[in-house]
Amino acid sequence: MNNTTKLVILAAGEGTRLRPLTENTPKCMVPLQGKPLVLHQIETARAAGLTDIHVIGGYRHDAIDFEGITKHVNKAYATTNMVASLFCAESALNGDVIVGYGDIIYQPDVLQSLMESAAPVAVVVDEKWRAYWSARMANPLDDAETLKLGSDGEILELGKKASSYHEIEGQYIGLIKFSKDSWSRITPFYHSLNRGLLYEGRHIDGMYMTTFLQLIAKNLMPIKAVMIQNGWMEVDEPSDLNFTRFLNREGAL
Repeated sequence: MNNTTKLVILAAGEGTRLRPLTENTPKCMVPLQGKPLVLHQIETARAAGLTDIHVIGGYRHDAIDFEGITKHVNKAYATTNMVASLFCAESALNGDVIVGYGDIIYQPDVLQSLMESAAPVAVVVDEKWRAYWSARMANPLDDAETLKLGSDGEILELGKKASSYHEIEGQYIGLIKFSKDSWSRITPFYHSLNRGLLYEGRHIDGMYMTTFLQLIAKNLMPIKAVMIQNGWMEVDEPSDLNFTRFLNREGAL
């Protein structure tokens, strides 16, 4: 089984909140259930027939060494963010591309649902996010971000600081699909952005992915939500390694 869709994993960050686990290793190489976080994604992708896999490293990128992947390096990882990392692999940004954050893992059906989306741009959204956030922290509103949907599942807003649960119809999990036809507009749009302006308070090199997605939705094309109910997890802090039950929907809901 071979699928022409590519997977691009953004894994340049230091993972300072995961210290001491990231003192000498990049965040994406922190082990979970006996294997690095990034290897979970790679194996899930390969099981779905994706063979063209790219990993964008930065901090301690020398530790990212897997057979059959293409590695790109964001040398400015300490002063940039995920959008800048993504365009370090610009040569690979053509065709259908799945983009995943390097600190998440997810069930195969999550990936399959995203791959099946026909939207120009689609993002995975966990509508059962609150149970997961409540298990991880005392006050989910301290960390959760806004996500507002239109009646057709179109993303109207995401990634802002939430002041109430009414502003959160789900949580974006850090997994995106860009269709092959979207790049002819998205890539030149990115390069046309004014480097002297601030976007959500940050210059282009430090722009958050959620900010970029909102710019795409406002200026280029709709972004659709692919709704899931748990079946994934992220690792930001050492304590997050304890919540693997949210990968198993039966134990999480």
